[in-house]
Amino acid sequence: MRRNIPSLQSLICFESAAKHSSYTHASQELFITQSAVSRQIQQLEEYLGVNLFSRTRHGVELTEAGKQYAKGIKPYLQGIEKSTADIMTHKGLGGTLKLGVVPTFATRWLLPKLHKLNTQHPEITVHLETSTKPFLFNENVFDAAIFAGTQQQIEHWPGIQAHYLMDEEVVPVCSPALIQNRLPEAVMQNEHSYDLSDEELLLMPLLQQTTRPSIWQEWFQAHQIQHPKPFDGQRHELFSMLSVAASHGMGMALIPQMLIESELNKKELVIASSKKLQGSRKYYLVHSSQDISPQIQKFVDWVLQELHQSA
Repeated sequence: MRRNIPSLQSLICFESAAKHSSYTHASQELFITQSAVSRQIQQLEEYLGVNLFSRTRHGVELTEAGKQYAKGIKPYLQGIEKSTADIMTHKGLGGTLKLGVVPTFATRWLLPKLHKLNTQHPEITVHLETSTKPFLFNENVFDAAIFAGTQQQIEHWPGIQAHYLMDEEVVPVCSPALIQNRLPEAVMQNEHSYDLSDEELLLMPLLQQTTRPSIWQEWFQAHQIQHPKPFDGQRHELFSMLSVAASHGMGMALIPQMLIESELNKKELVIASSKKLQGSRKYYLVHSSQDISPQIQKFVDWVLQELHQSA
Protein backbone atom coordinates (compact mmCIF):
# COMPACT_ATOMS: atom_id res chain seq x y z
CA MET A 1 0.00 0.00 0.00
CA ARG A 2 1.35 3.43 -0.97
CA ARG A 3 2.21 5.57 2.06
CA ASN A 4 0.43 8.92 2.36
CA ILE A 5 3.67 10.92 2.57
CA PRO A 6 4.65 13.97 0.48
CA SER A 7 8.01 14.14 -1.28
CA LEU A 8 11.08 14.38 0.93
CA GLN A 9 12.39 17.35 -1.08
CA SER A 10 9.24 19.36 -0.37
CA LEU A 11 9.52 18.54 3.35
CA ILE A 12 13.16 19.62 3.43
CA CYS A 13 12.32 22.90 1.69
CA PHE A 14 9.43 23.50 4.07
CA GLU A 15 11.52 22.80 7.17
CA SER A 16 14.27 25.17 6.04
CA ALA A 17 11.81 27.95 5.13
CA ALA A 18 9.99 27.46 8.44
CA LYS A 19 13.26 27.71 10.37
CA HIS A 20 14.33 30.94 8.65
CA SER A 21 10.87 32.44 7.93
CA SER A 22 12.30 33.09 4.48
CA TYR A 23 12.28 31.35 1.11
CA THR A 24 15.46 33.24 0.22
CA HIS A 25 17.41 31.97 3.22
CA ALA A 26 16.06 28.47 2.63
CA SER A 27 17.32 28.56 -0.97
CA GLN A 28 20.75 29.68 0.23
CA GLU A 29 20.89 26.91 2.82
CA LEU A 30 19.78 24.23 0.35
CA PHE A 31 21.78 25.55 -2.64
CA ILE A 32 18.75 25.76 -4.91
CA THR A 33 16.86 28.70 -6.38
CA GLN A 34 14.23 30.63 -4.49
CA SER A 35 11.68 29.74 -7.13
CA ALA A 36 12.47 26.04 -6.60
CA VAL A 37 11.81 26.42 -2.87
CA SER A 38 8.56 28.26 -3.57
CA ARG A 39 7.47 25.59 -6.04
CA GLN A 40 8.19 22.75 -3.61
CA ILE A 41 6.25 24.43 -0.82
CA GLN A 42 3.34 25.20 -3.16
CA GLN A 43 3.21 21.51 -4.12
CA LEU A 44 3.29 20.55 -0.45
CA GLU A 45 0.42 22.92 0.38
CA GLU A 46 -1.61 21.49 -2.50
CA TYR A 47 -0.89 17.96 -1.29
CA LEU A 48 -1.96 18.82 2.28
CA GLY A 49 -4.85 21.08 1.31
CA VAL A 50 -3.80 23.82 3.75
CA ASN A 51 -1.73 26.99 3.65
CA LEU A 52 1.53 26.59 5.57
CA PHE A 53 2.78 30.17 5.13
CA SER A 54 1.21 33.59 4.89
CA ARG A 55 2.82 36.57 3.14
CA THR A 56 3.99 39.55 5.23
CA ARG A 57 5.69 42.83 4.41
CA HIS A 58 9.02 41.28 5.43
CA GLY A 59 8.63 37.87 3.78
CA VAL A 60 6.65 34.87 5.01
CA GLU A 61 5.53 33.52 8.35
CA LEU A 62 4.06 30.22 9.38
CA THR A 63 0.32 29.84 9.74
CA GLU A 64 -0.98 27.95 12.77
CA ALA A 65 -1.23 24.85 10.59
CA GLY A 66 2.34 25.46 9.42
CA LYS A 67 3.64 25.75 12.98
CA GLN A 68 1.93 22.51 13.93
CA TYR A 69 3.26 20.68 10.87
CA ALA A 70 6.82 22.00 11.29
CA LYS A 71 6.89 20.83 14.90
CA GLY A 72 5.49 17.43 13.92
CA ILE A 73 7.88 16.58 11.09
CA LYS A 74 11.12 17.94 12.59
CA PRO A 75 12.02 14.92 14.79
CA TYR A 76 11.32 12.53 11.92
CA LEU A 77 13.58 14.39 9.50
CA GLN A 78 16.25 14.42 12.19
CA GLY A 79 15.72 10.69 12.64
CA ILE A 80 16.20 10.05 8.92
CA GLU A 81 19.36 12.17 8.95
CA LYS A 82 20.71 10.33 12.02
CA SER A 83 19.97 6.89 10.58
CA THR A 84 21.62 7.86 7.28
CA ALA A 85 24.76 9.12 9.05
CA ASP A 86 24.87 5.97 11.20
CA ILE A 87 24.66 3.57 8.27
CA MET A 88 27.26 5.53 6.30
CA THR A 89 29.64 5.66 9.27
CA HIS A 90 29.30 2.12 10.57
CA LYS A 91 28.37 0.29 7.34
CA GLY A 92 25.64 -1.58 9.18
CA LEU A 93 28.06 -3.03 11.77
CA GLY A 94 27.21 -0.71 14.67
CA GLY A 95 25.70 2.67 15.31
CA THR A 96 25.25 5.62 17.61
CA LEU A 97 23.36 5.64 20.86
CA LYS A 98 21.86 8.96 21.92
CA LEU A 99 21.68 8.81 25.70
CA GLY A 100 19.89 11.20 28.03
CA VAL A 101 21.46 11.21 31.48
CA VAL A 102 21.13 13.17 34.71
CA PRO A 103 24.01 15.69 34.73
CA THR A 104 26.13 14.77 37.77
CA PHE A 105 25.77 11.04 37.17
CA ALA A 106 27.07 11.62 33.64
CA THR A 107 30.20 13.50 34.70
CA ARG A 108 31.00 11.60 37.89
CA TRP A 109 30.06 7.97 37.15
CA LEU A 110 29.43 7.34 33.46
CA LEU A 111 32.03 9.42 31.60
CA PRO A 112 35.04 8.05 33.53
CA LYS A 113 33.94 4.52 32.54
CA LEU A 114 33.00 5.04 28.89
CA HIS A 115 36.49 4.12 27.70
CA LYS A 116 35.69 0.57 28.86
CA LEU A 117 32.61 0.52 26.64
CA ASN A 118 34.70 1.78 23.73
CA THR A 119 37.16 -1.07 24.27
CA GLN A 120 34.48 -3.70 24.61
CA HIS A 121 32.16 -2.39 21.88
CA PRO A 122 34.11 -0.12 19.49
CA GLU A 123 31.21 -0.30 17.03
CA ILE A 124 29.00 1.79 19.35
CA THR A 125 29.30 5.58 19.53
CA VAL A 126 27.57 7.17 22.53
CA HIS A 127 26.26 10.75 22.37
CA LEU A 128 25.42 12.15 25.82
CA GLU A 129 22.90 14.89 26.55
CA THR A 130 21.72 15.88 30.00
CA SER A 131 18.10 15.30 30.89
CA THR A 132 16.37 15.46 34.27
CA LYS A 133 12.73 14.89 33.27
CA PRO A 134 10.80 11.98 31.74
CA PHE A 135 9.97 12.19 28.03
CA LEU A 136 8.39 10.07 25.31
CA PHE A 137 10.76 7.85 23.34
CA ASN A 138 8.50 8.04 20.28
CA GLU A 139 9.50 11.71 19.99
CA ASN A 140 12.97 10.54 18.88
CA VAL A 141 14.68 12.65 21.52
CA PHE A 142 16.84 9.85 22.97
CA ASP A 143 17.45 6.16 22.32
CA ALA A 144 17.84 5.48 26.05
CA ALA A 145 18.23 7.41 29.30
CA ILE A 146 19.67 7.07 32.77
CA PHE A 147 17.05 8.63 35.01
CA ALA A 148 16.91 9.36 38.74
CA GLY A 149 13.35 9.26 40.00
CA THR A 150 10.70 7.43 41.96
CA GLN A 151 9.10 4.07 41.30
CA GLN A 152 5.82 5.92 40.71
CA GLN A 153 7.39 7.99 37.92
CA ILE A 154 8.69 4.85 36.26
CA GLU A 155 5.30 3.13 36.52
CA HIS A 156 3.54 6.10 34.88
CA TRP A 157 6.12 6.55 32.09
CA PRO A 158 4.39 5.08 29.02
CA GLY A 159 6.04 2.80 26.50
CA ILE A 160 9.30 2.12 28.35
CA GLN A 161 11.31 -0.76 29.72
CA ALA A 162 13.21 0.15 32.90
CA HIS A 163 16.30 -1.51 34.37
CA TYR A 164 16.93 -0.76 38.06
CA LEU A 165 20.53 0.33 38.64
CA MET A 166 20.89 1.47 42.26
CA ASP A 167 19.31 3.34 45.14
CA GLU A 168 20.21 6.94 45.77
CA GLU A 169 21.82 7.09 49.21
CA VAL A 170 22.91 10.58 50.27
CA VAL A 171 25.43 11.50 52.94
CA PRO A 172 26.27 14.85 54.58
CA VAL A 173 29.61 16.19 53.34
CA CYS A 174 31.67 19.35 53.74
CA SER A 175 35.26 20.54 53.52
CA PRO A 176 37.56 19.34 56.32
CA ALA A 177 38.55 22.98 56.94
CA LEU A 178 34.93 23.88 57.77
CA ILE A 179 34.79 21.27 60.53
CA GLN A 180 38.25 22.19 61.82
CA ASN A 181 37.26 25.88 62.03
CA ARG A 182 33.82 25.32 63.59
CA LEU A 183 34.55 22.22 65.67
CA PRO A 184 38.29 22.10 66.43
CA GLU A 185 37.79 19.29 68.98
CA ALA A 186 36.09 16.96 66.49
CA VAL A 187 37.98 13.71 65.83
CA MET A 188 37.99 11.90 62.48
CA GLN A 189 36.68 8.33 62.36
CA ASN A 190 38.94 7.53 59.38
CA GLU A 191 40.72 9.42 56.61
CA HIS A 192 37.44 10.16 54.82
CA SER A 193 34.90 10.83 57.55
CA TYR A 194 33.81 12.25 60.88
CA ASP A 195 30.79 11.20 62.90
CA LEU A 196 29.60 14.47 64.38
CA SER A 197 27.10 14.43 67.21
CA ASP A 198 23.58 15.83 66.75
CA GLU A 199 24.60 18.96 68.63
CA GLU A 200 27.68 19.45 66.46
CA LEU A 201 25.67 18.97 63.26
CA LEU A 202 23.35 21.80 64.30
CA LEU A 203 26.35 24.18 64.30
CA MET A 204 27.12 23.55 60.64
CA PRO A 205 25.80 25.86 57.86
CA LEU A 206 23.67 24.08 55.28
CA LEU A 207 23.74 24.00 51.48
CA GLN A 208 20.40 23.35 49.79
CA GLN A 209 19.43 21.77 46.46
CA THR A 210 16.86 23.82 44.55
CA THR A 211 15.24 20.79 42.92
CA ARG A 212 14.81 19.08 46.30
CA PRO A 213 14.14 21.89 48.77
CA SER A 214 13.05 19.61 51.63
CA ILE A 215 15.96 17.16 51.55
CA TRP A 216 17.64 18.46 54.72
CA GLN A 217 14.34 18.46 56.56
CA GLU A 218 13.83 14.81 55.50
CA TRP A 219 17.35 13.92 56.68
CA PHE A 220 16.93 15.56 60.07
CA GLN A 221 13.49 13.99 60.58
CA ALA A 222 14.78 10.56 59.58
CA HIS A 223 17.38 10.76 62.33
CA GLN A 224 15.12 12.52 64.88
CA ILE A 225 17.18 15.70 65.01
CA GLN A 226 15.32 18.93 65.75
CA HIS A 227 16.89 21.57 63.49
CA PRO A 228 15.43 25.07 63.93
CA LYS A 229 16.08 26.13 60.32
CA PRO A 230 16.37 23.11 58.00
CA PHE A 231 15.59 25.23 54.90
CA ASP A 232 18.33 27.85 55.46
CA GLY A 233 21.44 28.14 53.32
CA GLN A 234 22.59 28.78 49.77
CA ARG A 235 20.70 26.93 47.04
CA HIS A 236 22.24 25.20 44.03
CA GLU A 237 20.58 23.11 41.34
CA LEU A 238 22.97 20.21 40.73
CA PHE A 239 24.94 17.83 42.95
CA SER A 240 28.10 18.91 41.10
CA MET A 241 27.43 22.53 42.08
CA LEU A 242 26.79 21.53 45.69
CA SER A 243 30.07 19.60 45.68
CA VAL A 244 32.07 22.65 44.56
CA ALA A 245 30.36 24.93 47.10
CA ALA A 246 30.93 22.41 49.91
CA SER A 247 34.59 21.85 49.00
CA HIS A 248 35.15 25.61 49.30
CA GLY A 249 33.86 25.66 52.87
CA MET A 250 30.50 27.27 52.11
CA GLY A 251 28.45 24.71 54.02
CA MET A 252 27.42 21.09 54.46
CA ALA A 253 25.57 19.36 51.63
CA LEU A 254 23.68 16.10 51.11
CA ILE A 255 25.16 14.26 48.09
CA PRO A 256 25.21 10.61 46.96
CA GLN A 257 28.60 9.22 48.02
CA MET A 258 29.18 7.50 44.65
CA LEU A 259 29.23 10.94 42.98
CA ILE A 260 31.98 12.42 45.17
CA GLU A 261 34.55 9.61 45.45
CA SER A 262 37.16 11.80 43.73
CA GLU A 263 36.69 14.66 46.22
CA LEU A 264 36.81 12.23 49.15
CA ASN A 265 40.03 10.64 47.89
CA LYS A 266 41.61 14.07 47.38
CA LYS A 267 40.38 15.10 50.86
CA GLU A 268 38.57 18.08 49.38
CA LEU A 269 35.44 16.77 51.07
CA VAL A 270 34.83 14.62 54.14
CA ILE A 271 31.72 12.81 55.29
CA ALA A 272 30.43 14.68 58.33
CA SER A 273 28.20 11.97 59.78
CA SER A 274 27.55 8.25 59.40
CA LYS A 275 23.83 9.05 59.22
CA LYS A 276 22.55 8.47 55.68
CA LEU A 277 19.29 9.07 53.87
CA GLN A 278 17.97 6.45 51.49
CA GLY A 279 15.20 8.29 49.75
CA SER A 280 12.52 7.26 47.32
CA ARG A 281 14.66 8.17 44.31
CA LYS A 282 16.49 5.42 42.47
CA TYR A 283 18.59 5.27 39.30
CA TYR A 284 17.13 3.48 36.27
CA LEU A 285 18.29 2.83 32.72
CA VAL A 286 15.20 3.24 30.54
CA HIS A 287 14.48 2.75 26.85
CA SER A 288 11.53 2.13 24.58
CA SER A 289 9.80 -1.21 25.11
CA GLN A 290 9.50 -1.54 21.32
CA ASP A 291 12.19 -2.54 18.80
CA ILE A 292 15.20 -2.75 21.12
CA SER A 293 18.30 -2.26 18.96
CA PRO A 294 21.49 -4.31 19.41
CA GLN A 295 23.27 -1.11 20.50
CA ILE A 296 20.81 -0.51 23.33
CA GLN A 297 20.97 -4.13 24.49
CA LYS A 298 24.79 -4.07 24.51
CA PHE A 299 24.79 -0.80 26.47
CA VAL A 300 22.30 -2.16 29.02
CA ASP A 301 24.41 -5.30 29.51
CA TRP A 302 27.59 -3.23 29.88
CA VAL A 303 26.14 -0.85 32.50
CA LEU A 304 24.76 -3.74 34.58
CA GLN A 305 28.14 -5.47 34.30
CA GLU A 306 29.96 -2.34 35.53
CA LEU A 307 27.60 -2.02 38.50
CA HIS A 308 28.07 -5.68 39.39
CA GLN A 309 31.87 -5.37 39.29
CA SER A 310 31.89 -2.25 41.47
CA ALA A 311 29.40 -3.63 44.02
